[in-house]
Amino acid sequence: MTTVEPWDTIAVPVRVESEVTRSRFIADLLPVRDREEVDAAVEAARRTYHDARHHCSASVLGVDGRLTRSNDDGEPAGTAGAPMLAVLTGEQLTDVVTVVTRYFGGTLLGAGGLVRAYGGAVSAAVDRAERVRRRWTRVVTIRVGHADAGQLEHRLRGWARDHTASVRPGRYGDHGVELDVIVAVEQADEVAALLAPLGVDHEVSTSEPAVRDLRA
Repeated sequence: MTTVEPWDTIAVPVRVESEVTRSRFIADLLPVRDREEVDAAVEAARRTYHDARHHCSASVLGVDGRLTRSNDDGEPAGTAGAPMLAVLTGEQLTDVVTVVTRYFGGTLLGAGGLVRAYGGAVSAAVDRAERVRRRWTRVVTIRVGHADAGQLEHRLRGWARDHTASVRPGRYGDHGVELDVIVAVEQADEVAALLAPLGVDHEVSTSEPAVRDLRA
């Protein structure tokens, strides 16, 4: 289950504009969750720039970027969507879509010029994006009495800061407190070891591995 290394994604949409030989290129790069959101992003670009000649696109989905798609949208085959997709896969970015809108400037760029222009537009957007790191993680849930919750949470948050982990706000109930610690799969056992010297009565349960975002 954890043999595939997850690819990164991006935090928020990015828009970058450039000009090549009087042609205007507008590159939108957005985080997406599925094909429906990919299609919605392309249609949104078509509506926003309805008077443009081309709205070329490329998308990557899946934990390790296995689901890819690109569209030249009227440009010569292989001169737009393919180089755009190559940038995304080369950067190992997934769950993203990029749409590059072109306003023709009156001068033909040739196949090589188009490849450089479309690929360069996406590269500029990627450079500006806030990258989000993904890892295989587990949620370690600790149940403890109210009297020990504050001490335990303080200890866990201190440990998490040094180990690229996070602690969710405690869930307080009549019979105690539940604290969730999100850790890399290989760190799950360290949480239990951290609690042992405290001498605090507690229960620990650990979730199955799942891919979650960690801000780079």
